[in-house]
Amino acid sequence: MKKQSLSLILYFMSFILISSLVRAEISVRAENEGAAEWEQWFLSQVERHPSMSAIRAQFSNSSANADAAEQPLYNPELSSEYERNGDENNFTLGIQQTVDWWDRRSVGQDKALFIRLAADAYYRQQLLEKAAVALSALVEWQTTERAASIAEDQKKQLNTLLDLAVKRQKAGDIGSIDAELAFLSLSQQLAQAAEIEVALQKAENSVRELLPQWTANKGGIPEAFWPTEPADVSDNDLLSHPLVQNAHAQWQVSNEEAVAARLAVKADPTFGVNAGRDGGDNLIGLTFSIPLNVRNNFSAEKRAANSAALEQEARFQAVYRKQRFNWQAAKTAWRRYQEQYLLWQTTVQGRVNNSAELLERQWQSGDLSTTDYLQALSQRTDSLQAGIHLEKQTRLALIDMLKQSGNLITQLDLLAKLKPTN
Repeated sequence: MKKQSLSLILYFMSFILISSLVRAEISVRAENEGAAEWEQWFLSQVERHPSMSAIRAQFSNSSANADAAEQPLYNPELSSEYERNGDENNFTLGIQQTVDWWDRRSVGQDKALFIRLAADAYYRQQLLEKAAVALSALVEWQTTERAASIAEDQKKQLNTLLDLAVKRQKAGDIGSIDAELAFLSLSQQLAQAAEIEVALQKAENSVRELLPQWTANKGGIPEAFWPTEPADVSDNDLLSHPLVQNAHAQWQVSNEEAVAARLAVKADPTFGVNAGRDGGDNLIGLTFSIPLNVRNNFSAEKRAANSAALEQEARFQAVYRKQRFNWQAAKTAWRRYQEQYLLWQTTVQGRVNNSAELLERQWQSGDLSTTDYLQALSQRTDSLQAGIHLEKQTRLALIDMLKQSGNLITQLDLLAKLKPTN
């Protein structure tokens, strides 16, 4: 009988454990699905901003320039001539074509490839920048809203304190100075609450400007968005950062322009054929011409193109170097803020959250003076606000870290769906 009872107990415990695990998994899945929907909505809002429309138009302009660069260099030319000599009608009709003897078109096609790569990298960089700005604005709004909530709670506590202080003063438990101190603290808190409410309104307006269809009901950034430990990035990985890729593609465009300038020194021949009548006789002729680069050998253009290529190479190296240092600085800043925020959570947060009622009971019982009580309330609020500030700085630093590594859009995981179309 005891074995059966023990088996039933073990069965029910296993059932409860499995049910809890299933519910937890379902909850995690629902949270992740909700985060994915939010990420899709967020990036669609970033794309709808007018500034991104301007960037898409710029992308189309670059695509058109690339199309132009890869077209044939020379079109055929049609010529005709007519004259009347006495009773004879003389005329000729001819066609001629300049030949791309040195295959400059292949250089133009290579240049077009790099123009497209530069345009694509620039678009991705702008999307990265706009997404980072919008996420930072959402973090600012979220933390300011929480700060406003704490300020409102503090205002209610001081209102309650003032009422109790007046009653206790009438009952003779405390002096008039205690009620006056409570009134002064409440006045100061009203001013602070007003400042935070104004900051909250500004933060909300900033988010609404960046995300056209956002409302306060939409909320902030889901917790599932934040990675616990962002992936590390090597110097070679930073070569795929859109900013670095754009600089590299611009360098390659200049290299192709330098090649084109060197080929411009070499002349392309023109061949033609003419047919017609002259004095009643049929006429047919062949023509050949080639420019003689005697007075101008285009050496200055060649030097200018080579210098431009060297300039773009130096710019690429500078951008790459700066990006490496930006990434290191962003990673260091995030780790420092993360350490301090985790320390605040483990050592301060629990005590601060449970201290309000304890302080009020001690003041009610007379174990704590009004002055000490007001000071403790102020310190409690400052500690809560410090925690919110640390959380804000940690998340802003994480956004900057993801932006500097180029992984912010990867974190949102929807870049492929949002590439511009021609």
